[in-house]
Amino acid sequence: MSTWAWLIGGYLALAMVTFVPTFLALIAGVKLNPGGASFDKSSFSPEGRERLALHFSRLQGTLAFWKREAVRNARFHYYCLWWTIVSSSLMPCLTQAIDGSDPVSKWFLTTVAAHVALVLGFHRGLKVAEHFKAFRHGESEYYDMYRRLLDRPHTFGDTEAVQIEAYFQETERLRRFVRTAETDSLPMVEDVHDNKPLANKPMQPPSAPSGRRLMAKDG
Repeated sequence: MSTWAWLIGGYLALAMVTFVPTFLALIAGVKLNPGGASFDKSSFSPEGRERLALHFSRLQGTLAFWKREAVRNARFHYYCLWWTIVSSSLMPCLTQAIDGSDPVSKWFLTTVAAHVALVLGFHRGLKVAEHFKAFRHGESEYYDMYRRLLDRPHTFGDTEAVQIEAYFQETERLRRFVRTAETDSLPMVEDVHDNKPLANKPMQPPSAPSGRRLMAKDG
């Protein structure tokens, strides 16, 4: 075997080995990290603590799903980013090192280009970066709101009933946002929040396209 053939084998082996963390994230489940003292040790009344605890227990599946999707998309995003940087650094050197008399050297260049094109195609087509941001932001936003309710409940309202209801409403709004972000029917997290806390800015539904825009699209 020529040196170029060994390089092709080594490149493919390295590409597969570095994909293992992403593959494991695709097939493995996730566990939520312990959150410390929760509603059972909060300043709410026994009835309020029970309502909050039951509500949080029903959110466990949603939070686990957000965390799993954030981990999956994060690992594939950084896999793509790493190999894009490596390939862009290799390409100038490879084009100069190609031996015209050895067709295997051309296959090595083709292998690198095809691998990166495939990776970028999946990254762009599956909107990996967008989904990573949406799920990670949704997860982080919820736990920030969760800790704020425990530490500073007065920021949600004056009375316990108002505080709990405001927390429930903000949780529902956040779930709707992540769900619509997942289906790509809303802008990015940064566009919606405008760098402001979720509880201080109500979300607006996407506006319907105008008739002129629809006519232009059909034409």
